[in-house]
Amino acid sequence: MRAKSILTEAKQIDRAVTLIKLGARLQVLESETDLSYERLLRLYKEVAGKSPSKGQLPFSTDWFMTWQPNIHASLFLNTHEYLNKVAEMDEIDTVIKAYQLYLEQTQSQGLEPLLSVTRAWRLVKFVDNGMLTMTACSKCGGHFVTHPHEIAKHYVCGLCNPPARAGKGKASGGLQLH
Repeated sequence: MRAKSILTEAKQIDRAVTLIKLGARLQVLESETDLSYERLLRLYKEVAGKSPSKGQLPFSTDWFMTWQPNIHASLFLNTHEYLNKVAEMDEIDTVIKAYQLYLEQTQSQGLEPLLSVTRAWRLVKFVDNGMLTMTACSKCGGHFVTHPHEIAKHYVCGLCNPPARAGKGKASGGLQLH
């Protein structure tokens, strides 16, 4: 039996409300609660004050491999993996807490959070399914999101080896390298 099935309805509503407030797409709510689509739709409109976004969820792993998104995804995933080791929580609650900590960290640094809660949730699914993994940087030792067949021995992260245009102007999202 899946963990979400044994949760009380009130707990599932609280979880759904938290996810909506964090900006989760309706598909995430459907996947992580046993509440009906109609109930989730009403709840979404009530909490967000608008109808949920339509369309497919992002499915490609490529977004996570680009320079800045990779750094943000790696920050989130390191936090997620730490929480997984030290706290006994349902998987979605670990995603929620890790995402909240990610938001706190980016905001404390004055950075725009590039990772949405939906992308964070999808990232965890990609890792769980072996489509992405974490690889240690051979220079700094930090762990970064990579494809599973990355040559780990020679991997250098985007912080140690940023692209030539990194940190130039507004396109950098406020991240300045010195």
